[in-house]
Amino acid sequence: MMINKNIPIPQYFQFQTWLVDQIEQGIYKPDDKIPTEDEFMRMTGLARSTIRQAIQNLVVQGYLVRKRRLGTFVTVPPSSSGKLNIIGILVHDIRSGYAPEFLRGAGDEAAKNNYSIILCNTDDLYSRAEFHANRLLDHGAKGIIFMPTASSDERNIQLVERFRRRSIPVVTVDRKIPNYEVDSVTTDNFHGAYELTKLLISQGHRRIAITLSTRVSSEVERLEGYKKALADHNIPIDPSLIITNEERFIEKHYLQYAKFILSQREKFSAIVAGHDRIAYIIYTVADEMGIRIPEDISIVGYDDLLFHNSHPLELTTVHQPIYEMGQEAMKLLLQRIEGKSFETKNIVLRSKVVVRKSVLPFPHKSST
Repeated sequence: MMINKNIPIPQYFQFQTWLVDQIEQGIYKPDDKIPTEDEFMRMTGLARSTIRQAIQNLVVQGYLVRKRRLGTFVTVPPSSSGKLNIIGILVHDIRSGYAPEFLRGAGDEAAKNNYSIILCNTDDLYSRAEFHANRLLDHGAKGIIFMPTASSDERNIQLVERFRRRSIPVVTVDRKIPNYEVDSVTTDNFHGAYELTKLLISQGHRRIAITLSTRVSSEVERLEGYKKALADHNIPIDPSLIITNEERFIEKHYLQYAKFILSQREKFSAIVAGHDRIAYIIYTVADEMGIRIPEDISIVGYDDLLFHNSHPLELTTVHQPIYEMGQEAMKLLLQRIEGKSFETKNIVLRSKVVVRKSVLPFPHKSST
């Protein structure tokens, strides 16, 4: 096993999580004797006190039992039956983006059905999602709504499977896990980006840049929608105008990306931002560089965040039905909790372009 010393998760908890995984995957079966503290120390390089704390926690939680002079043995994993009607929701950032609106939709639907929710902030990191997954298992969560993190598909699948092994249903939202059968609720990102790009083309723009993360499925779909709109209008795709990265959204990093993009502003007349927060960062950097939006460069976003009314940039964007996404995800999850059997459902909600004042016609419209 690997212990990551560079993440803010205590080492005892990492080891504890790994050991639970081994038990739930059947590597250590009920009544099996687990390795001794000395053996685990050699396997992991951890201190005895770290090993002992993790094992003691699992004894308290009912995964393990100590037998005098014989060792420590696996028990049957504790059941969550009889506990409170709790649903866990794991989102990227409960304070910003579209998460507050999503949580309102999910929370309202849960309350109507006498369920309570536990909100978990992952910061788009697998390590934090895993930490919260353990807490939700400890609390006996009846179901999980999960926004996949900006980590590998394998890691996101691993986290979903932890719940499924305990017969806890999971619904993923916003992002998909490619080639994996799990209930999901998303919006039509391809169509939204296609219509947004088509709008720019209708205003005479042919040199259209795009910037987003290819780490997450929703933005990959938006990139494909952008490309298809260009192709359908016989506009060559210029790789130099596609500025992507493979990481989660970090504001200070996008400040640097924005400076790089705007330093090449002579190459394009419009920018498609992967989501609204990127668009607002580009606006801020452009203002500092003396570049006017939309007079010098047009820009569009994606999401239609609630705080658009208080921002100086009146952003043309795609409105996602975020409240409805939360609502539909909770309805689907409750059906699974109630034992309703049906094939995997992938609900796709339609988005729509909202035209404001961040786009102007390109001066050379006649040349298109």
